[in-house]
Amino acid sequence: MYHIPYFKETERKTVIDFMKQHPFVMLIGCDDLLPVATQVPVLMEEKEEKLFLYGHIMKSTDHHKSFLQNPNALCVFTGAHTYVSGSWYSNPKTASTWNYISVQAKGTIKFLDDASLVDILEKTTTLFENNNQSPASFHQLPKEYVDKLMKAIVAFEIEVTGLENVFKLSQNRDEESYINIIKNLQEGDTQSKSVALEMEQRFASLFHK
Repeated sequence: MYHIPYFKETERKTVIDFMKQHPFVMLIGCDDLLPVATQVPVLMEEKEEKLFLYGHIMKSTDHHKSFLQNPNALCVFTGAHTYVSGSWYSNPKTASTWNYISVQAKGTIKFLDDASLVDILEKTTTLFENNNQSPASFHQLPKEYVDKLMKAIVAFEIEVTGLENVFKLSQNRDEESYINIIKNLQEGDTQSKSVALEMEQRFASLFHK
């Protein structure tokens, strides 16, 4: 990961909140030789000052088999990202860059039993469906359908043992450049506007301490 001190978020709550806002992660593992990856939604839970991630994947796939061999896992949480032109800096003859936020959670993965799978499926649909009356809510699904579904998937738990982040938002630029970057990003697409908002929220702490 990109290890530059001024691009690190030091407030744990800010990092955790970002993870909760971007729960669709890249889950990465490795067997004896080759890396494997899949994208899955995860749930988060803090217990006794420890952080756990929960989700499910399909059985008998490359990532399932790899994690059975090697339980080391990496979850990458990513948010909006955007190109930043060097022409927007107070000194425009400067290399351009890319602004983004990313959090990496390292840990060990453990596969769980069917009772845990039911619990995770119910919590997942409840959280993301956000409507108990929806026909897609877990408790509304036919038992026969759920039983068939569960045969193909397996629940997992990852105990997070390391948490790293990059909040690369032009913190290394002077105030004039910072303001100009925000103005230009506000005229861009949805991703650019989202990064501009993140930068706006940090402006006072960077330049008016």
